[in-house]
Amino acid sequence: MSKWETLKSIALAGMIVIGFVAQSKTAHAETLQTLTVAGGCFWCVEADFEKVRGVKEAVSGFTGGTVANPTYKQVTSGGTGHYEAVQITFDADVVSRRALLDLFLRSVDPTDAGGQFCDRGESYRTAIFTSGSAEERTAQAAKAKAAADLGQTIVTPILAASEFYPADEYHQDYYKGRQLVITRFGPKRQASAYTAYREACGRDARVKELWGSDAPFVNS
Repeated sequence: MSKWETLKSIALAGMIVIGFVAQSKTAHAETLQTLTVAGGCFWCVEADFEKVRGVKEAVSGFTGGTVANPTYKQVTSGGTGHYEAVQITFDADVVSRRALLDLFLRSVDPTDAGGQFCDRGESYRTAIFTSGSAEERTAQAAKAKAAADLGQTIVTPILAASEFYPADEYHQDYYKGRQLVITRFGPKRQASAYTAYREACGRDARVKELWGSDAPFVNS
């Protein structure tokens, strides 16, 4: 084989490798999907779902309202119609949408229409947001199964997805943050403040009371 032919063979082999890598990345990207849910305090939902194998990212934010790019204060003050929500990006080859919905419904109090635990008001209500009929059917099936397992009416609505607005950086990964903050428990690092808040709010106690051994994050 001539030097020129050798170079052509090497170049062709390189192009084939690049093609396989690009195809692999594209295929992987196609398995990444998003699920948006509202479960009361978005710090808690984010903390729970970032533990789940196959979840790539969980982002705290707001959705379902009428004001563009709202602030945390606007949403929690009421009147914008937004929910505190979390947008979960997951690898559908590792964990299914249905599995995540089953986990979600068992990590909240889906019988409470007025908020969640110590957090009351419209921004703290539960909800599942869907895009298209297939996602809606999956959510309806998960909701029906949760109602049957619990033996109670599930009031968590299934709503059409709308614009999701990420909260400011202060609220992202709050549960493991190191920033010093002033709380009713005194000065604490964010991670410690989060733990104290979650316990005081009674989230895990109520979820365990409702779901018992089926509560995925309380018993993990």
